Amino acid sequence: MVMAVRFHETGGPEVLKYEDIDVPAPGPNEAQVRNAAIGLNFIDCYFRSGLYPVDAFANLGGGSTMPFVPGVEGAGVVVAVGDQVDTVAVGDRVAYGLPPPGAYAEVRNFRADRLIKLPDSIDDQTGAAMMLKGLTVHMLLRRTYEVKPDDPILFHAAAGGVGLIACQWAKHLGATVIGTVGSDEKAEVARAHGCDHPIVYTRENFVDRVKEITDGKGVPVVYDSVGRDTFDDSLKCVSPLGTLAVFGSASGPVPPFDIARLQWAGSVFLTRAGVFNYVVTAEDLAEASDALIEVIECGAVRVEVNQTFALADAAEAHRALEGRATTGSTVLLP
Repeated sequence: MVMAVRFHETGGPEVLKYEDIDVPAPGPNEAQVRNAAIGLNFIDCYFRSGLYPVDAFANLGGGSTMPFVPGVEGAGVVVAVGDQVDTVAVGDRVAYGLPPPGAYAEVRNFRADRLIKLPDSIDDQTGAAMMLKGLTVHMLLRRTYEVKPDDPILFHAAAGGVGLIACQWAKHLGATVIGTVGSDEKAEVARAHGCDHPIVYTRENFVDRVKEITDGKGVPVVYDSVGRDTFDDSLKCVSPLGTLAVFGSASGPVPPFDIARLQWAGSVFLTRAGVFNYVVTAEDLAEASDALIEVIECGAVRVEVNQTFALADAAEAHRALEGRATTGSTVLLP
């Protein structure tokens, strides 16, 4: 028996329970990982609240029925391997940031070919905080819209876990980074991580500021993880033939709308980007994870773990994340 956090019904953070669970021996093509640190992400809240159904990734095995163990990001050490595993071995330090869920546990089984070996230069907390967020940033900056030198870009929630990685990586690529944040304190955090123009949306109109910064042209891409509250104004910031990349729903899902609006906005391209669709093959995962490790090891990107919670206090961590009381990344410690 090992300890894990799971929920028996969807709802608020209070439905998260710290309980004993059984973890079987790893099956074929699986490795068993003892987690040293577990990443906290909004997707965990989406499953817990019911916004995402627990069977969303049932085709990937595990985590599709109640009671449900959330979490798709973690780092630790391989303690056992199943048959037909040749990509990792017992004792390897590894990290992961992909489905199936099940990371909120002291020990879990995971597909061996989806584990990334951690170099000695990257500690466990960084490894747990970088994978899902870093793969997401690679998807956004290199594939959803490929950021080029001198591109002005707008990134919402610039002081969050994904936002801080994105600001640094985009700056490394030569972009002019505009970011929205909720307070002056968060503005300073974002600025220290490559955001050239932090906009405090609680007192500034970000559409007006983007137009001012870009001399009325708008930006070729807006990266929006907020969703409902920012969508309409995000669309106003995109230059003709630009891209609006929605990749989250922190304020709730975007309501249905008339797609003709995209034409009147300048034939804007709209995508609801999901990182799991961009790392389907081993080659995709290797390309993205190699690029992520490279920018971290060269110092271009610092992964800031600014909050830690005991795994048993996962409900408190969810409240902090949903209450926008965090900056950078948050990890749970078993």
